[in-house]
Amino acid sequence: MPPSRARKESPPGLWLKCDGCAAMLYKSKVEEKLDTCPECGEHFRVGGWRRIEITADPGSFEEIGFDILATDPLRFHVDGKSYAERLQQERKRKGTDEACIAGFCAIQGIRAVLAVLDFSFFGGSMGTVVGEKVALSLETARERDLPCVIFSSSGGARMHEGALSLMQLAKTTAAVHHHRAGGRPFVSVLTDPTTGGVTASFAALGDVILAEPKALIGFAGPRVIQETIRSELPPGFQRSEFLLQKGFLDRIVHRLQMREEIARILEYCL
Repeated sequence: MPPSRARKESPPGLWLKCDGCAAMLYKSKVEEKLDTCPECGEHFRVGGWRRIEITADPGSFEEIGFDILATDPLRFHVDGKSYAERLQQERKRKGTDEACIAGFCAIQGIRAVLAVLDFSFFGGSMGTVVGEKVALSLETARERDLPCVIFSSSGGARMHEGALSLMQLAKTTAAVHHHRAGGRPFVSVLTDPTTGGVTASFAALGDVILAEPKALIGFAGPRVIQETIRSELPPGFQRSEFLLQKGFLDRIVHRLQMREEIARILEYCL
């Protein structure tokens, strides 16, 4: 990856505390396990460049759509800051331009188009640029006769862009159907969290839908649902294990096996 676009996901310090088992862990040991807990297997959230690093074959990723940048068409302004100012701050903080990174890659030698959403950038929210990059990934895969793999991690639509953001649901859904007509697979991987408009559009339309363990997946959050229906929710509601039981997912895959599993699925379709 270009040096100017290097990842900045890792927090400072030598230790991390696991939210699953409360163990204090050497950060280096966690990274060796692809950002999962070596004690209990809990999955830490990872950023976009880190996801590419652990998914694509080394040196194979070629970014596309990097010149597509968000603007502030609605001149959204709240709490004393404009959306344009917030974008600048987020880009400086993360060292990347948007919540989606897309490009060509190889996964265990199999060529594909890969797109990843980064929850740490505006909550992975889908605005016009994220929608465009997702659609571009699917359309480029169709044009090049390649499979497409998309990792989702999002809080939903980007409120700063209003209806323009909501339009991306239809746009990305249409792109999925256009890609499907080409006969190549679309593998959708749901990570923690995948919610809102992303779940309600392309993320739920994969030919194969995989998820990481314990990932929160849904449209509205569990607290909102519980307050709306005024009833207790089932244990594990909206977690990937619950959704697998209900038939929403095809498989739950540990991050250590994810790259191999995706390659196996793609190989079936060669």
